[in-house]
Amino acid sequence: MTAPRRSALRWAGVAIGAAALGAGVATWRWRPREADLQAGAILFGQTLPDAAGRPLALATFAGRPLVVNFWATWCPPCVEEMPELSELHDQLAPRGLQMLGIGIDQADKIAEFARRRPVSYPLVVAGMGGTELGRRFGNTSGALPFTVLLDRRGGIAHRILGRVDIARVRAMAIDLVG
Repeated sequence: MTAPRRSALRWAGVAIGAAALGAGVATWRWRPREADLQAGAILFGQTLPDAAGRPLALATFAGRPLVVNFWATWCPPCVEEMPELSELHDQLAPRGLQMLGIGIDQADKIAEFARRRPVSYPLVVAGMGGTELGRRFGNTSGALPFTVLLDRRGGIAHRILGRVDIARVRAMAIDLVG
């Protein structure tokens, strides 16, 4: 083997190692962390304005399986997954599933979004306070979208950081509604 070929192979090995290390660090950094055991109670203790500005007591969702999706109008993967989540809500609401979109955004932007792209589940405005609520559910990075599935007791059944795989969420939700 020639010296230039050995050198190229050595640098390729270094590049592969660096990429693997970077992927490992990113996976570790962005994965959901341990959630606050009171996160469900904190969620149900909130009253937030809906997309039309009317107050919505989140306690009305207690006692049912609940899919909570943290999102923002400026987040492309958030917006992309919303029609699929809306369809899932339509399919499973008759079986008791509730879905809730918590907007980490300004009220006027969420109102405009809801007019242009309506969904079948409630959207509420949490602003930057929604980031803190997401952290209570284990999203310490504050990345969006972030989806949490809660059981009937308000306990965390599943957490998904990033765009959802709707088939996977459907299976999880069906398991929750029984």
